[in-house]
Amino acid sequence: MITDGLLMLGVLLGLSCVLIVLEKTTGWKLFKYVPGMVLMYLLCATLNTLGVFSQDEATRAPIEEVKNVLLPAMIFLYLFGCDLRKIIKLGPKLLLTMFVASASLFIGMVLVYWIFSAALHPEAWKVFGALLASWTGGSANMVAVQDILHAPENIFGYALITDTIMYSVWLMLMFASVAVSPRFNRWTKANTAYLDVHEGAFETEEKPATVTSLAISIFGSILVATFAMWIGNYLPEWGAVVNADTWTILIVSVLGLVVALTPLGSTAGSSEVATLMLFVVIGQIAAGSDFSAITQAPLYLLIGVLVLLVHIVIMGVYAKLAKVELFSLAVASTANIGGIASAPVVASAFNRQLVPVGVLFALIGSFMGTFVGLIAAQLMSAL
Repeated sequence: MITDGLLMLGVLLGLSCVLIVLEKTTGWKLFKYVPGMVLMYLLCATLNTLGVFSQDEATRAPIEEVKNVLLPAMIFLYLFGCDLRKIIKLGPKLLLTMFVASASLFIGMVLVYWIFSAALHPEAWKVFGALLASWTGGSANMVAVQDILHAPENIFGYALITDTIMYSVWLMLMFASVAVSPRFNRWTKANTAYLDVHEGAFETEEKPATVTSLAISIFGSILVATFAMWIGNYLPEWGAVVNADTWTILIVSVLGLVVALTPLGSTAGSSEVATLMLFVVIGQIAAGSDFSAITQAPLYLLIGVLVLLVHIVIMGVYAKLAKVELFSLAVASTANIGGIASAPVVASAFNRQLVPVGVLFALIGSFMGTFVGLIAAQLMSAL
């Protein structure tokens, strides 16, 4: 059993390193179906279930402190590319489609939770708030909501498993939808001419990371995170959702959007550093989880399926009424459920010149996701 907090932190960092290197260099098919982040969760949770990690608070304190700093720093960095000026240029129709996609998932999550609430853990509303944050933003938003609401770690794993499986199935469906796009567009009587103005727009040249850019990303983000935490402790708390952690995330989110409007928003390596931080945060959460109640996981998967069915129905009705083409629907949906890693890929499957639309959709989600999850959690807690 590991009883030294620093050694436990070292183990988590070591596992993160191994999984990231394997995922990026080996090309193993395993990582196509189970992302490295999910494997990180499963490995750490397994080690904890087997009793490798001590449950003593003194052992876990150093890791908790590291996570408390890395989480807001990670959110701050992920928002560097979220330039509001470019997002506004998408136009009202594309922005409305993104909003409807997020709103449909919100409605679906709250509705399905209300139906099944009697059969779920008393604090399951926190977990589904975190899951919705992932499905309207990304994994970073999910762990942010989990941290703010202090969702039980032993059932948070169900949300992560549901997220992974549903995401994989959904991504396959979105790729398959390309083949039926012309037929769907005829059914909705969509006019695709307005997309022509966005072809090739917003493309930026990637810069190599340097010592300077890494110093800004790592040291600068940690400084901002600690400053936000300090300020957050002095701001008022309201209910079960708005607390010092909520204020911290809000502060770094606003600062991230401000930075995105400046030359610092294009700092090379910021997204990669944020990904490294995400692995550590996931590892810390998983180290407090176990699989003792894994039999409840099928219920969470069923709820995930039903939420996506509600999403499909609402998006279909909206497409017919507003005469929206399948490209916008598929990319907006993927930007919500899959995030920055998959929305541009789905966009490229329709039209390579429209990849930036997928990127900007995902960036909108990366900002909204945390707050959508928190609002839904507050509503579900009252049901």
